[in-house]
Amino acid sequence: MRDTKESRLLLVLLIAIAFALITVDIRGGKNSPVDGARQAAATVFGPIENGVSSAVDPVGNAVSAIRDSGERHDRLAALEKENAALKAKLGSDDRNRSRLGQLDRMLKLAGDGQYGIKGAEVIAIGAAQGFSWTITIDVGAGDGVKRDMTVLNADGLVGRVTTVGPDSSTVLLANDPDFTVGTRMEGSDELGFASGQGDRPLRVQLLNGKADVKKGDRLVTFGSEADKPFVPGVPVGVVSRVDPSGGDLTRTVYVTPFVGFTKLDIVGVVVQAPKKDPRDEVLPPKPKPTPTPTVTVTVTPSADATATGRPQQ
Repeated sequence: MRDTKESRLLLVLLIAIAFALITVDIRGGKNSPVDGARQAAATVFGPIENGVSSAVDPVGNAVSAIRDSGERHDRLAALEKENAALKAKLGSDDRNRSRLGQLDRMLKLAGDGQYGIKGAEVIAIGAAQGFSWTITIDVGAGDGVKRDMTVLNADGLVGRVTTVGPDSSTVLLANDPDFTVGTRMEGSDELGFASGQGDRPLRVQLLNGKADVKKGDRLVTFGSEADKPFVPGVPVGVVSRVDPSGGDLTRTVYVTPFVGFTKLDIVGVVVQAPKKDPRDEVLPPKPKPTPTPTVTVTVTPSADATATGRPQQ
């Protein structure tokens, strides 16, 4: 076709018609008026397309076979990687089962104490060059976490929230030297203050210098005003040593924490305090004492004593 004025007008007209049909088709959706024409075109050109595809497929299959033979080594390597990943997944599943157990026990503790908790994962520990014992958890202000909230796990008191970001928070651990929490002795209700000593037992100053306390006694948190930073009744630890009473106004005991601060993983932030003090209800059952075996000695009489009816001289 020659480039004339009429041919250019015809081209513009055809383009305008094409755009109009496209617009009508899009706006019509399933009820498009050009749907019948589309189906008719498919009926006419479909067999031709299938024929071309059938003619091309053998060539494509041959190329794929050559490529597969050349990539066999890579495929074996990929399978080896998949096997390694599967083994890693199995190991991860074991770990996940352990973490699920931690979560279940923590939820039970929270249920016993009626604590509303936000579960979290420990994602970092304090700087190695620092002297503070801290962890970072993966919940923050967006999860309802605020400064001076109690942090616990399945075993008991972990610490308190000191810094809150949008998606993470810093927790000061209960064994940090700057950490202090009010405590109450199980049964006797003797009050005191526990302070962290790093990797050593907590140091507890009992307010009563004549308090009757012994090894094995257990402590819980006393609680704070408005439940911040500590809610009441969270297990703290077990008395491991008692300093002799010297007539002082206070008495010092040393407490082994329930929580292992070097192996923290799943923790919970208490975002809602209990309506009433759970007292000692959250403490785990006391271990049953191991019975002392009884040794019975039986004396067997000798043969001569049996024959004469009297013991030998």
